[in-house]
Amino acid sequence: MACNWIFLITIFLAVLALSCIAQQPPCATYKFSNNRQFSSCSDLPVLSSSLHWNYHPSSNEVDVAFRHTGVTDRRWIAWAVNPTSGGMIGSQAIVSFPRMDGSLAVYTSPITSYGTRLEQGNLSFPVLDLSATNQNNEMIIYANLKLHGNISTVNHLWQVGPMSENTPMMHSVAPSSPNVKSMGTLDFLSGRITTRRSSSSTLKNIHGILNTVSWGILMPIGAVIARYLKRFESADPLWFYLHVSCQLLAYILGGLAGFGTGIFLGARSHGVEHSCHKIIGIVLFCLATAQVFGGLVRPDKDSKYRPFFNWFHFLAGCSTLILGIFNIYKGFDILHAAKFWRLAYSGIILTLLLATLLLEICTRWCVPRTKLSLSNSVGKKHVHCHCSSFNGSLDMGCAMLHWNLRLIE
Repeated sequence: MACNWIFLITIFLAVLALSCIAQQPPCATYKFSNNRQFSSCSDLPVLSSSLHWNYHPSSNEVDVAFRHTGVTDRRWIAWAVNPTSGGMIGSQAIVSFPRMDGSLAVYTSPITSYGTRLEQGNLSFPVLDLSATNQNNEMIIYANLKLHGNISTVNHLWQVGPMSENTPMMHSVAPSSPNVKSMGTLDFLSGRITTRRSSSSTLKNIHGILNTVSWGILMPIGAVIARYLKRFESADPLWFYLHVSCQLLAYILGGLAGFGTGIFLGARSHGVEHSCHKIIGIVLFCLATAQVFGGLVRPDKDSKYRPFFNWFHFLAGCSTLILGIFNIYKGFDILHAAKFWRLAYSGIILTLLLATLLLEICTRWCVPRTKLSLSNSVGKKHVHCHCSSFNGSLDMGCAMLHWNLRLIE
């Protein structure tokens, strides 16, 4: 009986020990080569990194070790605290990377723009005991931070990026990249870490969707409506209202909302320049605005200025379509959009081109031939009646007219 109790207690303790071990994060089992000890740690959700720390509430100091694993090439790593906001701008970073000569650089760098090259500089709080290691395919940064104010929760960021000789280069900014998800809040007391997505990434996606739908889909559809539906008398004036509605909606989405978000993103992204994309966007906005106001003051059909307006409307419209589609693909490159979205949009454009080709054939060949046959039959009747009303002296002329009509047929 006693043996049974001992067996059950042993099983219970074993299960309890295994459950405790299972609840420990993987970082808790890591042993530092320099025998440093950290009471708390957290495995960060992206970029194969972990953070270890000792927090001293009385002095508001924290000893940290930022660890990045899986290093197979030259790269830079950085861990930062942002005392003012949750984003990249204003963050106070600690950076490390291997130099070309094999030595290891480690220094502090305040981030003041999105185009930073992680230049060395003093942070807004003191940093002591700064060091780094690079061995066994992992890089570790050690530091002691003296934080201002009696706070235990901070905004923190961590990053990894490529090198060009001894200069850190821009990390990936693709929406699906882990580099845009490497930020959150850290509570040094409880050890709780929460991550969040960058608001600028969300706004970039909104900007891309608005402009793709407006410049890349609605504008071409409105142009197709204006070019082909107006050739059918039964569609007048419906084609005009459909054309205006389609283009006006595209102008609101792309010309106002899309252009506005682009201006806002440009103002926030100090140091990041996409000059070609920006210039084309400004040109598109100017052309579309000119089209809107031109439509309000367009001359009457019998005005001598109407041909000039028609030519301007046509050329500005064609330029808007071409530049709009080109700029959408430029936007895909900037956002590093997934291949699916490129293929999906290309499929939409090819469908519109196929529809345009079919309508062009229909309106240029089918509809004109129908109208020609109707006009010929009417013309024959008119000539026959007209010739029969004259004397025989005109019989030869009437015969020539009938012969010419048969040649037209």
